[in-house]
Amino acid sequence: MNILFYIASFFAIISTLKMIIGKNAIHALLYLIASLLSVSVIFFILGAPFIAALEVIIYAGAIMVLFVFVIMMLNLGKESVKEEHELFYKKIFIGPSIISLALLLEMIYILIHQASLPVATNVIPPDAVGKLLFTKYILVVELAAFLLISGIIGAHHLGQKEKVVHHRFLQKENNL
Repeated sequence: MNILFYIASFFAIISTLKMIIGKNAIHALLYLIASLLSVSVIFFILGAPFIAALEVIIYAGAIMVLFVFVIMMLNLGKESVKEEHELFYKKIFIGPSIISLALLLEMIYILIHQASLPVATNVIPPDAVGKLLFTKYILVVELAAFLLISGIIGAHHLGQKEKVVHHRFLQKENNL
């Protein structure tokens, strides 16, 4: 059991470092998802399958959607689409694919040999997590919502194009 934890921890650290050091945003995103999957496996090993599922669904899924949303909102034009297609060569998927495959094999091994592994004694149902989030930890939830909305507003302002004035009376005269 300990060896599986250390393997998942190693992959989490390596993929996180590759994400931080990476120069390309798309490559960093792939390594971030591999890192989140590694952390999910760690939670599963520690006996928190609900948190592991939340890690995959919320973080790995939502980050992908938000990243695509920001790219779509920026609307950089045909030049950026051409550059984007040049970034997607097959070699960039090798690292995250190897890490994800190793984590999948580790998860299958855990599920097959689960009878011999110790199971957590405290099972926390999802409704208890929801009650805690909206009572005791409401400030943290509100701060996270504030950060998300400020990110959306910032992305909107980054993607906003300069307005073109078509009427000659509304244009600013610079030659006065």
